[in-house]
Amino acid sequence: MRFATSVVAVVCGGLLGSLVGCSSLQGTGDKGYITGEGRVVEVGLAEREDAIELTGDDLQGDPVDVADFRGKPVVVTVWGSWCAPCRAEADEVAAVARQYDGKAQFVGINIRDANQAQGEAFERAHDLSFPSIFSPGGDTLLSFPGTLTASTIPAFVVLDAEGRVAASIIGPLPSQGTLETLVEDAVSESRSKADG
Repeated sequence: MRFATSVVAVVCGGLLGSLVGCSSLQGTGDKGYITGEGRVVEVGLAEREDAIELTGDDLQGDPVDVADFRGKPVVVTVWGSWCAPCRAEADEVAAVARQYDGKAQFVGINIRDANQAQGEAFERAHDLSFPSIFSPGGDTLLSFPGTLTASTIPAFVVLDAEGRVAASIIGPLPSQGTLETLVEDAVSESRSKADG
């Protein structure tokens, strides 16, 4: 499965995220957030920008620095225990993270939960084995200019082995296997570079 690649699309995806990510906007009915459509964007090698700098403390208070995972792809997943689409897809995300353990690193960003205990309960309930940075205000998402905004949730960003944005999904996973396909592409690309 291949998707359109364009820097313009990445920028548009970021703008779309600001409009359709789960948020506390008024007028959203009883949900309290707006769900994006699961738009998938892949970024070609020549169009990738600088490596993402992302640091913070995880839900247990331990430091996380995405730069520590350079050399293999990193999948950043934005979630909150309050977000219905996040709850619906958490088990699939956990399964893909386990499937690619050692080949790709998953890192969560937990936004707008009132405290770490809520996020930890979500991690236990869905057997999430990867660290998640606690960012209640969503400011950590600003590390992804042109891709995410502080209110983009759920979302996924696949970083290549050099830490650059290679793909993103703004909104819930559009179909079973989409995340796995993007991770497999990133792992294969990393393997090809290592062999080349």
